Amino acid sequence: MSRRVKRPLAKSRTAGDRPSGNRPKVARPFRGAQNDRPPAHRPGGKPPRFAEPRREKPSSVMAEPETSKAEVQLPTKVQTVVVTPDESNMRVDRFLEARFPGLSFSHIQRIVRKGELRVNGKRADSKDRLEEGQSVRIPPLRLDAPKGTGPLSEAAAKTLQALKDMTIYEDADVLVLNKPAGLAVQGGSGITRNVDQMLEVMRDAKGQKPRLVHRLDRETSGCLLIAKTRFAATALTGSFRHRSARKIYWALVAGVPKPKQGRISTYLAKEESEEDSIMRIAKHGDEGASHAVTYYAVVETSAQKLAWVSLKPVTGRTHQLRAHMAHIDHAIIGDPKYFNKENWDLPGGLQNRLHLLARRLVIPHPRGGVIDVSAPLPPHMLQSWNLLGLEADRFDPIENAPEE
Repeated sequence: MSRRVKRPLAKSRTAGDRPSGNRPKVARPFRGAQNDRPPAHRPGGKPPRFAEPRREKPSSVMAEPETSKAEVQLPTKVQTVVVTPDESNMRVDRFLEARFPGLSFSHIQRIVRKGELRVNGKRADSKDRLEEGQSVRIPPLRLDAPKGTGPLSEAAAKTLQALKDMTIYEDADVLVLNKPAGLAVQGGSGITRNVDQMLEVMRDAKGQKPRLVHRLDRETSGCLLIAKTRFAATALTGSFRHRSARKIYWALVAGVPKPKQGRISTYLAKEESEEDSIMRIAKHGDEGASHAVTYYAVVETSAQKLAWVSLKPVTGRTHQLRAHMAHIDHAIIGDPKYFNKENWDLPGGLQNRLHLLARRLVIPHPRGGVIDVSAPLPPHMLQSWNLLGLEADRFDPIENAPEE
């Protein structure tokens, strides 16, 4: 049996970090010697390549049924397992999700927080990355009781409708949401509602619920990828790990970066304080430091005070784009953690909210073909674009950034 990967519906044609340290070395522009901005799309002209998702004929894919496997037996007593080559570099929480499908996020967090799970005899954090050959001590586990097949409660029905309203792509394996700014992806201190919790209403008859494939900051809006099946979760997570997934972000930043196209390459490390934690620019070899690479391109400017910048992260570090833009002295407007420019006033009419959108996601579909979706500008960014006279259907030069 064959089917076709559905293309996302275009809901709207209009679319929608500063630690101390020296400025980074920025590579030469990746579009060559061209300095003039591409003209905006006009009627009768060539359509902008980034205004809406591409509309090529979708690839035909074979809907091969998932190979039937014996249900994974949860350990009823303490056991120790060894990380395999395929599991190398996986986060602890995703390792558990992959090994024991059906475990709830809250249960995983609880056993990690209590220190019941240990890696090479030491306590581990759910975000720690595992290495091949490490031994992982796993305590007795339990599955949450499967949801009944009866009618949903009024609250659950409202949650399901909210998810439906956010959906910009869905098929039997994959779900892509347009996450609004302000909605957390996962639970945490002071968070009462989050996407992972909302997905509980989508559990199937076997108790399996859709799984988050990647994360977005709470105040970042845009494309959020979710796997509806174990098969899809493994394939999509692998695409992110092997960097075959392509992510494009849009941001409004202070000032105009020079050159207008370039590459930011630094090391980032988490810096904890009593009130908060941020990612700081670090040196190679510093404890906890990870290499981070971002390509950027100025799409349009508003005088010399603001710039609409398109961003392409090659790596996926926490707060990478926010920290990188602050590092080159062009922090993202409304960023409460990294915007610390002195004597800088927000232009009238612009909301003091994070102007960062996960604009576009291109990733291989688990069963063949490609998923290519775009999210519109969120209301506060759309308001800023309109006030500043920025044309949201402009050609996005980041498309020509190298693939690393």
